[in-house]
Amino acid sequence: MFLEKEAFTTIIKNTPLISMDIIVKNDSNQVLLGKRVNEPAKDFWFVPGGRIFKDESLDNGFSRTIKEELGILISRSEASFYGLYEHFYDENVFDNSFTTHYIVLAHEIKINELPKLNNQHSHYKWFSIEELLDSDDVHKYAKEYFQ
Repeated sequence: MFLEKEAFTTIIKNTPLISMDIIVKNDSNQVLLGKRVNEPAKDFWFVPGGRIFKDESLDNGFSRTIKEELGILISRSEASFYGLYEHFYDENVFDNSFTTHYIVLAHEIKINELPKLNNQHSHYKWFSIEELLDSDDVHKYAKEYFQ
C-alpha cells in the first residue's frame, strides 16, 4: 500500500511502525545481510525486512515482504518465530528531523542462494555470526539478533 509522503510522515512522527525482520540463514549457519540504501540504517548491513501495512494480515505481510526483499515465495508457516524487538532510530526514511520507532516481529528462514537485489539493498552478503558481530558496518539492531 502506497502512502503519500505527507500522510506517512505524520504516521512515522506519531506512532510506532509494525515490521517484520527476516533472519535468513543458509546450511552453513551463515546469515544473509543486505547493504541498506535508504534510511533508517542507510549504508549499514542489515537483515531483510519491511513494515506491515494497515489491514494486511501478518501472514500476507510476511509473504509480501519476503517476495519484495528476497524475490522468493515463502509463507509465514514455513518460518520460525525468532522474537519481538524494538528499534529506535534518530532518523526516518525522509530526513533526520524526527525519529522512527519500530515494533519488530522477527522470523527465521533457511535459503542457500543469494537473492536478487531490490530497491532497499545495494548488495547481499553471507556473514558468519562472528563476522557480523565484529563488523562496524553491521547495524547494532542486526547484531542484536545474535547477541
